[in-house]
Formats: sequence, structure tokens, C-alpha cells
Amino acid sequence: MNRRVHRFAGGSIVLLVLAALLISPAHGYSQTQGIERRQTRRENRDDARATRQAGRHAARDAKQDCKDAGGNRIDCRQLKRETKQDARGA
Repeated sequence: MNRRVHRFAGGSIVLLVLAALLISPAHGYSQTQGIERRQTRRENRDDARATRQAGRHAARDAKQDCKDAGGNRIDCRQLKRETKQDARGA
């Protein structure tokens, strides 16, 4: 009787361990490529934003220099536009 109980308990433990191993999710790496793509897009957006910001700052400085030098409003605006467009490569 005692052996029977031990076998039953041992068999139950083995079955529980096997069931737990089968139910638990396997290690997956399916997210890695998606994460890398998102990170690349994020870096591209950040680079583009930095380029635009640098162009804006340079354009503001150029317009202010033009105004300080006595340039007229239309020419200073055009200079600012050209500076911004040159910064972004358009």
C-alpha cells in the first residue's frame, strides 16, 4: 500500500512538471525585428527633426542679420526661406 501511494505521488509530480513545461510559453524573439524597425524609424524622425530645428535657428539668425544690416522686409523673408530650404536639402 505504501509503495502504491509513493508511486502515485511520484507519477503525479512528474505529470504536473511536464504539464507546466508544456503550458509555459517558449522564449521567443519575434519582437526583435519589429523593435529594430521601430527604433530605426524613430532615429530617422529624430534626425529629420534635428535638421529642421538647425535650419530654423540658422534662418532666424540670417533674417535678423539681414534686418540689422538695413535690408528690406521682403529680401530678409526670402533669405530666411532659402536658408530653411537649404538646411533640409529641398
